[in-house]
Amino acid sequence: VQGLAADAAAPAPAPRPVPRPVPRPTPAPSPVHAPAPAAAPVEPVLPPPSDPSAWGRVDEEGTVYVRTADGERAVGSWQAGEPEAGLAHYGRRYDDLATEVALLEARLKAHTGNPGEIKNKAQGLAETIPTAAAVGDLDGLAARARAMVDTADSAAAESRAEKQAARAGQVARKEALAAEAEQIAAESTSWKAAGDRLKAIVEEWKTIRGIDRKTDEALWTRFAAARDAFGRRRGAHFASLDAQRTEARAAKQELIKEAEKLATSTDWGPTSAAMRSLMDRWKAVPRTGREGDDDLWKQFRAAQDVFFTARTESDKKRNSEEHANQQQKEELLAEAEKLDPTTDLKGAQNALRRIQERYDAIGHVPRGAMRSLEDRMQAVEQKVRGAADTTRARSAPENPMVTSMRSAVTKAEEQLAKAEAAGDARRIAEARANLATRREWLAEAEKSASRR
Repeated sequence: VQGLAADAAAPAPAPRPVPRPVPRPTPAPSPVHAPAPAAAPVEPVLPPPSDPSAWGRVDEEGTVYVRTADGERAVGSWQAGEPEAGLAHYGRRYDDLATEVALLEARLKAHTGNPGEIKNKAQGLAETIPTAAAVGDLDGLAARARAMVDTADSAAAESRAEKQAARAGQVARKEALAAEAEQIAAESTSWKAAGDRLKAIVEEWKTIRGIDRKTDEALWTRFAAARDAFGRRRGAHFASLDAQRTEARAAKQELIKEAEKLATSTDWGPTSAAMRSLMDRWKAVPRTGREGDDDLWKQFRAAQDVFFTARTESDKKRNSEEHANQQQKEELLAEAEKLDPTTDLKGAQNALRRIQERYDAIGHVPRGAMRSLEDRMQAVEQKVRGAADTTRARSAPENPMVTSMRSAVTKAEEQLAKAEAAGDARRIAEARANLATRREWLAEAEKSASRR
């Protein structure tokens, strides 16, 4: 045997421990997001140190033998010490071979590495183990190597199937992301949230690997097109929004100009209505943005405040004048109520006419006091008129002209009250002139009737 001749030609060196190969850790797959985690690499089950005495011996001359199915075979010579040490030395050689076989088995089972390369190495071991200079179960170890050769092709097919399945899963993930991006591009109006999601998709996309270039580029083209479409739609939205805000700003600036023109008006009724109309138009105009809208509103409100403040001051002044007028009319009424037509009818009539003239010359009184004052004046007039009636024949009816004029005066007073309630300056002036005329006619009618 060649190994025996080589070992017998020279003294055996002192045995040195042969280091066992340390199994390399199988590199973990690149981390990806979303799919179920990949199965952990199969750790090789390293055999325990063998018992060489069960498989070989050292004879008296130092020749080392191993037992196989074909019988004993000399594997070397041991001259450096005790026979047991020599047997252990060749047992370690067997353990090294067993470790190499176990590592290949683990790689084949875990589908790590190139199956063709593993098959070639297993074939080499299957051929060299039966003649190896080692002591151990060489037949069993060689059978394991041959088994790897037999299963390498099926393992390669399984590996290809797993890679195809993994690729299909990665393709499906990117297809789902592309479809989500397309849906966002077509439907979403949550601009910020949608934009953030598209950015997150890009980061997730980068983690998905293992796809062939052609498919990957086609999927990226879909995603990029969807992202660009979303960007265009979002840009168009904000461009339209900017245009609307520009139009709204111009419209509100025009309303501000109108309000500033009306701010100094003293035509209180019509201008108040115009200011309310401006406010309604302002509310109908869209906002121009928080800061810009607030500034425009301050300008608009300032113009309105100028007018309404002036109106309030005018109302205060008018109220003060009206209360003074009310006091003057109450003093005249008190004077008129003291008249006694039963003792001096003519004098009472003349005095009442003078009081009425002074009464009518006084301006407006508060609306709430108007009716009670008029009622008091009518009561005095009725008292004087009743005294005059007693001097006439009881059967004589009241002059129809006087009755008609009195009704016209009452109607004119009501029209004046309505005009003042509406705040319409033109109508107020016309109503006052009409009332003055009616009262003059009534006075003439009463004079004419009293002379008959």
